[in-house]
Amino acid sequence: MTAAAAAEGRQGADGGAVGPCGCGTRRDPGRWRRRRHNGRMAPMAESMTVHGDTELLARAGHLFSSVREEFVCAARDLDTWPRPAARRVARARVRDSGATHVRKLLSPAALADEGGRAHLAELAARGARVRIAAGALPHETIIIDRRWAILAGADAPGGRAYTVTGAPTLVGGVHALFEAAWEAATDLASFLRGDQPHLDAGSRTVLRALGSGATDEAAARELGMSLRTYRRRVAGLLDALDAGSRFQAGVRAGELGLSG
Repeated sequence: MTAAAAAEGRQGADGGAVGPCGCGTRRDPGRWRRRRHNGRMAPMAESMTVHGDTELLARAGHLFSSVREEFVCAARDLDTWPRPAARRVARARVRDSGATHVRKLLSPAALADEGGRAHLAELAARGARVRIAAGALPHETIIIDRRWAILAGADAPGGRAYTVTGAPTLVGGVHALFEAAWEAATDLASFLRGDQPHLDAGSRTVLRALGSGATDEAAARELGMSLRTYRRRVAGLLDALDAGSRFQAGVRAGELGLSG
């Protein structure tokens, strides 16, 4: 399996993938890209903002299938494509690209369940280099052959906004930030040998309830469990996070990128 295949993203029961990916082509070293519009090729500005996965694929899809050397991605977790159709398109295009060097930088939240850990271990076995940051990463960022970058915005009801840029100064700055975070991160295998707590889906739900500020009674009702069961789950969560209080649990979860 090639490194390009390793970049195609997470594949689980839902056929998901790890975020958008692609790059510019060698044939066009200038500051513009071209896209088809009404049967003609029109220039695409070196920086633009699009909204949602569908528009990203429609307007910048030609970037996704032309990786030639390096693809790097920094993301909070493995669930960065909300639309299954977009996942499949991006995955197929990257699979057919020529990426030879793939690097994935993720928050500890990506290791919160067995599926995520197994998936990342498989990516590493296929040739991708995977590292885990010390804390949470804000939003997804990808860099393509050090020539193009796609920066994801915060989640929004109408879909996330993405900024696509080929401006050398911007891409260079983003790449420098990625490298700094990469150097400070821990190799996947070493991280897994450490004391990273593994929270199941139920524990993560309780963690979110704690962060909401709701009373125990309200949280238990919302989660459909008895007050006694809820408090038992809270106690188990504090134990897993090695926290002496609920406040400490929240701080610890934030440090590990497990909150939210």
